[in-house]
Amino acid sequence: MKSRWSDADAKSLIQSYQTQGINEDIAMRTYTTRILGSEPRLVLHGGGNTSVKTNVIDALGDTYQVLCVKGSGWDMGVIEPAGLPAVQLAPLAALADLDDLSDEGLVASQRRMLIDPYAPNPSIEAVLHAIVPHKHVDHTHADAIISLTNQPDGAAIIRDLFPDTTIIPYVMPGFILSKVCREHLLKDLNSKHMILMNHGIFTYHDDPWQSYDDMIAMVDKAEQRLERGPAHPFPGIKLPSAPPALAEVAPIIRGALAREGEKEGKPDRWVLDHRADAQVMAFVNGDALGDYATRGNAAPDHSIRIKRFGVVLPAPDANDLDSFKTDVHNAIADYATAYTDYFDRNNVRSGGGFVMLDPTPRVVYVPGTGLFGVGKTAKDAAICADIAEATVNVITKAEAIGSFVALPEEDLFDIEYWSLEQAKLAKVTERPLFRQIAIVTGAASGLGREVARTLAAEGAAVALFDIDETALQDAATEIGGLPVLCDVTDEAAVKAAVSQVVETYGGVDILISNAGAAFQGALLDVSQETFEKAFDLNFWGHHFMAKACVEVMQTQGSGGALVFNVSKQALNPGP
Repeated sequence: MKSRWSDADAKSLIQSYQTQGINEDIAMRTYTTRILGSEPRLVLHGGGNTSVKTNVIDALGDTYQVLCVKGSGWDMGVIEPAGLPAVQLAPLAALADLDDLSDEGLVASQRRMLIDPYAPNPSIEAVLHAIVPHKHVDHTHADAIISLTNQPDGAAIIRDLFPDTTIIPYVMPGFILSKVCREHLLKDLNSKHMILMNHGIFTYHDDPWQSYDDMIAMVDKAEQRLERGPAHPFPGIKLPSAPPALAEVAPIIRGALAREGEKEGKPDRWVLDHRADAQVMAFVNGDALGDYATRGNAAPDHSIRIKRFGVVLPAPDANDLDSFKTDVHNAIADYATAYTDYFDRNNVRSGGGFVMLDPTPRVVYVPGTGLFGVGKTAKDAAICADIAEATVNVITKAEAIGSFVALPEEDLFDIEYWSLEQAKLAKVTERPLFRQIAIVTGAASGLGREVARTLAAEGAAVALFDIDETALQDAATEIGGLPVLCDVTDEAAVKAAVSQVVETYGGVDILISNAGAAFQGALLDVSQETFEKAFDLNFWGHHFMAKACVEVMQTQGSGGALVFNVSKQALNPGP
């Protein structure tokens, strides 16, 4: 792993924030947090946290010694100073003296200590940051570290590689972890870093560069240790001689995932995100995929996004997709049953009171095809796919030097159903068109562009079709959709374009067939060429689009909607 540190970039950001009244400590903390968060092998989608101990002045001119720590909901890679809420340091650290404190009590206590009452909740690990006797504290969930800790002899491996590190046995994040870490730090007053088994790594120093550099150096050393094993440790299976196209496989999976919803009998659709790099393909094509892919997550917090593990499907054969479809439906039904059993036994263990989350897998592994992230939106699906890729990397590297061992299901359940984390997800209101995939033709301008914008605003994953490449790219960038250059009068081009949408999102639910034009002229003056253009665009274009989309919808088996925009010119020609 290479350092991303740049003295020039750090200086530039500090100077920029100084003009806004942000002190140098917080500006530097913002810079180092960003460069840590920009490395996906360290943190993903809100994971990890950082802090700095500094002084701030409140509105009355009073000076406080505070801990500025990453706030809930902020992504390290794009953090701003506002994402580092200032908490009074002394009372925060004093919380570690308590014998017991609930998660909710910890959150409430930390909020009472905020300098700005409107700031986001400080990290649940803020107390841990407060008790570390160094100015700068960095915490990541580095893949390489987890590949080493998640071994039968993980602690011995870590001790051999990092003899001067402080090793912390796995404890669920929060108040208890803070107390356990304090006990270890009191025994090791010269500690410069901690490795938390099955969790991640902390580095700390009074110099921000040194804390960051220690993080990169330790992770790099861990990566080099893992490189001693083979890149692809899984013996492969014999795949069908006729592998189907991705656009044939995805709608089958998406249809099987669409269980009946609770409202008006509508199917509960999902958006997919496909991944298939060399490491992923070696993983899904391994002969023991059903074993190592279902042992549990790489890091406990991944359970919040992708549950304890994903679903494993058989390899599809293009010559027998009907059998594959049956196998997929059975596998997903079995997954739901197994998830319900997992919930029931752990709910009883925990004293009851939990409400089961939906039993839909968030990751699907398919030999010969790759993996799919599953989400309510394209963004959610991409997050799940990112985490699944990280899981693949951790397990692959772990298996290459030994054997991957996940946390027990009880620990993963406790994280998945952790009230504080579920509260974060519950804040996201499901908009009317979440889970829906829409295609809009003629979407680069005019009515089509407005329709595409509205669909996206209501939560749909939107593909914009048009022949004006420049306008199309502009519209897609503005709206946040998928730009697809397509002439709807060309049937082959339409099929290819719809396949592109299926490969990107997993299927199609809504077609807004909007592309069209009004060709005017007196009967005796209109040329044959003009008549043919009118029919090609205003009849065949709609037909080709509808046909291609209906084929996908039938494969999904979860319904769909076709909407044709008919200009008033067709019914009442004239100005």
